[in-house]
Amino acid sequence: MTRRCSLMIVLLVCVAALTAGARAGDYAKWKNGPPDDEGFFPISVWLQNPARAARYKEAGINTYVGLWRGPTAQQLADLKEAGMKVICHQNKAGLEYADDPTIIGWMHGDEPDNAQSLGPGKGYGPPIAPEKIVDGYRRIREADPTRPVLLNLGQGVAWDGWHGRGVRTNHPEDYPQYVKGCDIASFDIYPAAHDKPQVAGNLWYVAKGVERLVQWTEGKKPVWNCIECTRIHNPNRKATPHEVRCEVWMSIIHGSMGLIYFVHEWEPRFNESALLSDSGMLSAVTAVNKRIAELAPVLNSPTIAGGAAVSSDNNAVPIASMVKKHAGATYVFAVAMRGDKAIATLTLQGLGGERAVEVIGENRIITSQDGVFKDSFGPWDVHLYRIQ
Repeated sequence: MTRRCSLMIVLLVCVAALTAGARAGDYAKWKNGPPDDEGFFPISVWLQNPARAARYKEAGINTYVGLWRGPTAQQLADLKEAGMKVICHQNKAGLEYADDPTIIGWMHGDEPDNAQSLGPGKGYGPPIAPEKIVDGYRRIREADPTRPVLLNLGQGVAWDGWHGRGVRTNHPEDYPQYVKGCDIASFDIYPAAHDKPQVAGNLWYVAKGVERLVQWTEGKKPVWNCIECTRIHNPNRKATPHEVRCEVWMSIIHGSMGLIYFVHEWEPRFNESALLSDSGMLSAVTAVNKRIAELAPVLNSPTIAGGAAVSSDNNAVPIASMVKKHAGATYVFAVAMRGDKAIATLTLQGLGGERAVEVIGENRIITSQDGVFKDSFGPWDVHLYRIQ
């Protein structure tokens, strides 16, 4: 068997596995949860001041995740005025506003899988045990079963060697237990700005984490994930707009049903809303979000199991893909999973004859013959195809 043939088989298996996940936008089970609307794809921002909600709304963001020392009446009023939804903590204040439709979910902590601080100067203890997370989840659900509970986990989801887990480093078996303590499972890893050589620049860790969460939830719960777009703690490196677009689409292609932009920056100085201060990145993120919103009905439709086989002429650059059908058209979303060039051959099932393949947003048309077409991918490139 050739290496190219082996790669094609692996990709087919991956695509088929991802189709087992819950349908994006399937929130009908929660009376006060996210909109159960095919046109709604959650695009959120992490822990921001609601006074800036209108600016984030202009950037295509529709949900806040986390509220500093909230929720308060003013925070909810600001969000409501901007048409923004929120997932916040179910503290005493949160339950006081349980009738407010602005709140569409409850936040169940952040990175409990990491080693926990013992206090200033006292070092770190073990992570919060998964059984404690599950117990806390039950209490949140008992207090309000009308909204989903979101749990955000750390980079150990994607990187087993993450030392920040302390005594539980290299223990991925914890995670199938953690995800029992939520309705929406999320995680964060920021490879472009990462300071460890094992991860730095390897954007595919984002997709790996998403894929693992889909597996660990057995495809029965929505999976969201965080996206970097600032320097965070790295004064010398941050994701480029091209890399951010890649991280977004590789997340979606691997099964993510919601995005959380992390926009804080500590270097060279602290900036809580650094995305809003970076005109180039803000423009790029806005364009990505606009495209997702346009394609939301497609993204919220079922993925076609085995809908495409993809081979790459560069064995070092696998091409990941996802196939959807909506309103009479076939959509293929594809991403280069490494930072090098490749030519991909895509073979779609059930598309006979010669057909025009529109490359969405690139002002070009290529031709498929009996469902087969080729395209070039640069480092970390994304191509979105539509065949009528």
